[in-house]
Amino acid sequence: MTLLDNYFAKSANKERNKATIAYLAALDYIENTAPQISASILQELKDQRSYLKLIASENFSSLAVQLAMGNLLTDKYAEGFAHHRFYAGCENVDTVEDIATKELKSIFGCEEAYVQPHSGADANLVAFWSILVQRVQNPAIEKLGKKNLDELTPDEYENIRQLMLNQKVMGMSLNSGGHLTHGYRHNISSKMMKAVLYDVDPSTELLDYSQLANMAKQEKPTILLAGYSAYPRKLNFAKMREIADSVGAVLMVDMAHFAGLVAGKVFTGEFNPIPYAHIVTSTTHKTLRGPRGGIILCTKEYIDIVNKGCPLVLGGPLPHVIAAKAIAFKEANSKAFCDYAQKIVDNMQALAAQFRKRGIRLVTGGTENHLLILDLTQYGLTGRHAETALRQAMLTVNRNAIPFDKNGPWYTSGVRMGAAAVTTLGLGVEEMAEIADISADILTHTTPIVNNKTGQPSKAQAIVEPVILEKSRSRVAELLKRYPLYPEIIVNDA
Repeated sequence: MTLLDNYFAKSANKERNKATIAYLAALDYIENTAPQISASILQELKDQRSYLKLIASENFSSLAVQLAMGNLLTDKYAEGFAHHRFYAGCENVDTVEDIATKELKSIFGCEEAYVQPHSGADANLVAFWSILVQRVQNPAIEKLGKKNLDELTPDEYENIRQLMLNQKVMGMSLNSGGHLTHGYRHNISSKMMKAVLYDVDPSTELLDYSQLANMAKQEKPTILLAGYSAYPRKLNFAKMREIADSVGAVLMVDMAHFAGLVAGKVFTGEFNPIPYAHIVTSTTHKTLRGPRGGIILCTKEYIDIVNKGCPLVLGGPLPHVIAAKAIAFKEANSKAFCDYAQKIVDNMQALAAQFRKRGIRLVTGGTENHLLILDLTQYGLTGRHAETALRQAMLTVNRNAIPFDKNGPWYTSGVRMGAAAVTTLGLGVEEMAEIADISADILTHTTPIVNNKTGQPSKAQAIVEPVILEKSRSRVAELLKRYPLYPEIIVNDA
């Protein structure tokens, strides 16, 4: 029996959902050509229904968003941007991109928007190069009395290329909660420019704006980059802009993690980057709850260069993903989404409060956004230990470094938790407190395995007390039963 046949057998006509029929029909069709692929997709559905997703960078997109990506728009080349393509026959892609761009500008109130980046990393690359072209390359060409790159001699071109590579980007260190693309040594961001990194204050684990201002005056970066992937507090963008202006830097904000909180009107005033930043980048699949992809918001002075993300950095656009983005942006541009965004923060406050009640130390002492970081040092555990132990208890988290982590970025001394996905499921503050209790029970009953030869505890392997583990699994299963993922999708054993 096919998935669709099974659905029809288990549901009456009045109960049948069009999105579910489309979803299951697609899986049945894939089954005919690639059964292993179909099985893997179905297994992922089963897995995500069996574990509570607490990874701060993940969410659950709507079925409409998912279905928008499975169509013939994927077949179309559309280099360029809306109404300015290098291929014929892009009228429908133009319409889709126009809708996505208009919706995005409506959500954030920005001057310009670009919806083509394939990821947040791609969006950052386009933003970096757009800033370098606008602030370094174009003035250098004008100084030579030339109109564009094509008029430069090889030596002139090489001099300008070296000048661009000699610029500085100043971003939050990975150690303090920044992102790989913010100047990390092993990332292209630190190879295309000189990267200088700022840290949080060791005593508070918070960003000290006066220290940041002093560092900016000393380093004089071309780009001051604000944003994070593991910093549980708000950023004051008015202060960041003041610092940038004081040294003539461009303020770039990577809001990949908290874009949904901006869209949902939870981060307002000085905590909303749009009025203060020259250029803002984001992913679309975290708190914004869309498909995997990236976006750029900017002031008018940058849009002509940003629109040339292809050929500057990107390959051809992905029209099917842009269509899915347009749907997600429409969903986000609603009162219901604002309510959702507020619930994320409320849920995180409840989670943090219960962890503190259980005596677990949180990095910075708490959270103001959609994530928190647990410090595991009091338990003698690494992030690898905790990540594995919690996964055994049906809780999915990711290990994460704490500021100035002695265990490094692989093993780490912490784990990161977020509420975006479980809030989408419908969990509230009471359930978040229970998740904290389940997690605390697991962490306090997990013991590293000792190497018999060296007598040293393993940094990766640990044992969870069986009775506690079984009880925790039952509690998680009960939560998932009350808040099922995509309940309208009815399949056997999923």
